[in-house]
Amino acid sequence: MINGNCLLNAIISGNNNIANNKNMVDKLNIFPVPDGDTGTNMSMTMLAAVEKLKCVDTNLPISEIANITASALLRGARGNSGTILSLLFRGFAKGLAGIENATGRDLIDALSIGVSAAYNAVMKPAEGTMLTVSRVAYERGKLAANVSNDPVYVWEEVCKGAEDALATTPELLPVLKKAGVVDAGGKGICLIFEGMLSVFKEGEIIKSNEDNKTQSVQIFEGDFNDVIKQFDEDINFTYCTEFIVGRDKNILTSPINLRSYLESIGDCVVVVDDEEIIKVHVHTEDPGLAIQEALSFGELLKVKVENKKEQNRKIKNQVQENDNCETLEFVEPKEEIGFVAVAAGDGLKTLFKDLGCLNVVSGGQTMNPSVQHILEAVLATPAKNVFVLPNNKNITLAAEQAVALATDRQIIVLPTRTIPQGLSAMLAFNPELSISDNLSLMTNAFMKVCSGQVTFAARNSEYGGFKIKKNDILAFKDGKLIFKTKDPVKAAIRLVHSMVNKNTEFITIMYGHNITNEQADLALEGIKSRISANIDVTLINGQQPLDYFVISVE
Repeated sequence: MINGNCLLNAIISGNNNIANNKNMVDKLNIFPVPDGDTGTNMSMTMLAAVEKLKCVDTNLPISEIANITASALLRGARGNSGTILSLLFRGFAKGLAGIENATGRDLIDALSIGVSAAYNAVMKPAEGTMLTVSRVAYERGKLAANVSNDPVYVWEEVCKGAEDALATTPELLPVLKKAGVVDAGGKGICLIFEGMLSVFKEGEIIKSNEDNKTQSVQIFEGDFNDVIKQFDEDINFTYCTEFIVGRDKNILTSPINLRSYLESIGDCVVVVDDEEIIKVHVHTEDPGLAIQEALSFGELLKVKVENKKEQNRKIKNQVQENDNCETLEFVEPKEEIGFVAVAAGDGLKTLFKDLGCLNVVSGGQTMNPSVQHILEAVLATPAKNVFVLPNNKNITLAAEQAVALATDRQIIVLPTRTIPQGLSAMLAFNPELSISDNLSLMTNAFMKVCSGQVTFAARNSEYGGFKIKKNDILAFKDGKLIFKTKDPVKAAIRLVHSMVNKNTEFITIMYGHNITNEQADLALEGIKSRISANIDVTLINGQQPLDYFVISVE
């Protein structure tokens, strides 16, 4: 029998196993651009449950532990993979309701509810994903439960079923087979289930490797800070950039190479390293180049970029810097309609606020906000009906999970997949119309917009018929990779030319923080020279962190 304390330890063990291997899971991601990586999202989702479980009575029945876990996972869910994971455990909790100690049959019956919930949450479930892995794991466990009610035996079969299903994912999804990888979300499920089995079978919690990294950072934190203090008064370059890289043990390149590169693009360079991490400080005009180079040494653990010139101006004007931390407070829903959007970059956030979004949640590529973050923004919006615009396909599912958590107001999720779609939806809103009419109007509007993206390749890969090298400039049209190049400005000009047609009336070009004003002006001039003079072109400093350009064509 599995009691509450055993399940609690199993959740911790599952969390540690995915956390220890999240880099490996992230690398299974076949999409070449910086993305909301699967391993990281699943790890952060599990961590939300572990943080909650640290504060509970270990003598609670298994039903209570399962319920606490499910609630924390749901609120902490990030990205599609984290949200599906939370749905598995929410169904698991429903199946264990009222049970003190669980048998093998109890576990598998509970898992079946979770698998059904996960499948039902996805509009078009695809086989060859983490859904397949969880379903086959349940099916193997069900067969085992018919043989024996021993929970250890049943969960062993669940894990075997998950591994067998994972091995078939390349056959079910040709894109995985071409890339030579298995499904990342499916691998995450296997790791979590295996971590749980370690407790069920051996009574042992898999140890976390994260503690060692934290200790490594602390070893020379004081020395590092003492060194950089001497530099922070110098502002020959605009951006003070600091980051920590968790070293990939398979990469033998010396950090001296990183130091040399950083000195070629900036000054005030400090590079301190040990066997686990590299910690960096540099003043530069292009933090993106520094960060891209750092990725060749391992995984970014922490990044901080500050505008030293702007800080200096604010100090002179005695302006208190608040680090952009907005406190969201609950407000009563008094108005009829309100809006919440998800966006990254101060320029884009301001744009959405100007269009009527009272609250804008920080997020997008690589920064998938949790269900709780979205919910807090909704509850800080004084409206009875709140439209939520995710503006990213990896955030929509999390936004949809917030719907049931807001009991005093209605959440309406507009499944916008891009920033241009979100902006188009907001522009289409008509305060004179009903909620249902606006839902139809805004949906029709964002479905018609053409979205462009100029970004960089975060990894070597084969995608969309292209052989891609890390740091290649990639141009996407409505999510489809259409070409690669070496120059983001030329890419923007060429991309816009491919997006316009005889019906085009408006083009909006939003440039990111890695593009200078001069580069943006060059892009604007190049675009105008290749299109009709009747098309209205707007240039906006979006300050988005990853995309060189985000383009809307209507």
